[in-house]
Amino acid sequence: MPRALLSVSDKSGLVDFARGLAGLGWELISTGGTARALREAGLAPRDVSEVTGSPELMDGRVKTLHPKIHGALLGRRDNPEHMAAMTEHGITPIDLIVVNLYPFREAAQRSDLQPDDVIEQIDIGGPSMLRSAAKNFASVWAIVDPADYERVLAALNAQDDDVDLRRLLAGKVFAHTASYDAAIASWFAQQRGELFPDTVALSFQRQQSLRYGENPGQAAAFYVERRGAGLGALVQRGGKELSFNNFLDLEGALLAVEPFADKPACVIVKHTTPCGLAVGETMLEAYQKALACDPVSAFGSVVAFNGNVDKATADAVSSLFVECIVAPSFEDAAVEILGRKRNLRVLEGRPGKDAGLDYKRVRGGVLVQERAPATIDAQGWTVATTRQPTEAEMQDLLFAWRAVAAVKSNAIVIATNGATIGIGAGQMSRVDAAFLAAHKAALAGHATAGSVLGSDAFFPFRDGVDQAADVGVRAIVQPGGSVRDPEVIAAANEHGIAMVLTGRRQFRH
Repeated sequence: MPRALLSVSDKSGLVDFARGLAGLGWELISTGGTARALREAGLAPRDVSEVTGSPELMDGRVKTLHPKIHGALLGRRDNPEHMAAMTEHGITPIDLIVVNLYPFREAAQRSDLQPDDVIEQIDIGGPSMLRSAAKNFASVWAIVDPADYERVLAALNAQDDDVDLRRLLAGKVFAHTASYDAAIASWFAQQRGELFPDTVALSFQRQQSLRYGENPGQAAAFYVERRGAGLGALVQRGGKELSFNNFLDLEGALLAVEPFADKPACVIVKHTTPCGLAVGETMLEAYQKALACDPVSAFGSVVAFNGNVDKATADAVSSLFVECIVAPSFEDAAVEILGRKRNLRVLEGRPGKDAGLDYKRVRGGVLVQERAPATIDAQGWTVATTRQPTEAEMQDLLFAWRAVAAVKSNAIVIATNGATIGIGAGQMSRVDAAFLAAHKAALAGHATAGSVLGSDAFFPFRDGVDQAADVGVRAIVQPGGSVRDPEVIAAANEHGIAMVLTGRRQFRH
């Protein structure tokens, strides 16, 4: 009679699977809460302690760590010496295990648990059994994912000795235990207050395959730290499948609207950087102002909102060719309108909580940094010039400072009335970025006289200020910190420009 050992934390689908095994004549072995669940369902599993001849010890810490369990899993059925040893020591083979692990990640995220309580959620026996079974996949089915129950039962019903499936399941086991150990290692580093420990163990789950990468011919997939983390929390409500570049643009778009929690905001993103960003009294007004910044570049863009998208806003967006639209929520009428554009991807929700670290891949390694703060305010600002900004200018300066944080450096934005009217992004010099921002504003027909300017980093020379003065900019916000700050501030004073120093840089490479 074949034997199966079942010991799970996540019991979804377990009873039906166990019934299927029992119906095929399998003997069931189980532990603790899993055994109780099976008995309540009318099944009759044997306790592990009956198999091992040893009781559970130390509050359940020791129950499956026994030769009659691990020998039963590791013994090679094609090795006479192994089989002889099993016979000599009274070890009966175990042919299938279903194990998923104590919910350590969930425990580690709970603020009401003490460290000692979290430690008790570190599974020892479960990973050990999984690894033993997966190593011996040629003879043993090792199942860690409830999603695999159905196909395993199908193979057993068909008497299909599917070694390829067992090999695949073994790979899933080792990926799962590696991810589990990575979470534990990360938690211990947090307990020590180490943001950047000597070793970083990263683990990601594939959420979906992608048609291709940045270009056709490059294979690609989307992985998440865990289900529901970051962009993985968004729900697609319409349109074709997301592309690699869509994900990059969605990240840039959500980053851009994140600081605007106090008013309806909209950003239009192309190639991960905004081509228009605005706030308004309504989502429709915010969208119209953002679109006005650079309507040419908005073609084929990703549009993000920080609040509910209504019918009127959806009507306006649907008149433009847009790749994706993302918002925390949509009216049903808005989804219906946007759904008429079959290729338009409609994504709903807010990004899920992630590890709070930013990873950038370079050849042979990974750069890791703290994620830039989502809250951007005027705390710590100082006015460096003779002229003080007006109250209206200060509001636009704060808007410009929030907006420029999402623009690729070197970055300059020109703004007025809560909207960008010119954006200079990704330039090799700051004066070129200032020139491009003014040029884009002129192309779109915007009057720049009386506007404000935001710069993501300091002005190394006065030429950027002179460029701003030429187009009528009246106030500038920038970090300061250059050895030529006195020269730059003097230039602002010459032009009658108010200049505010934030003391903090906002590069986005």
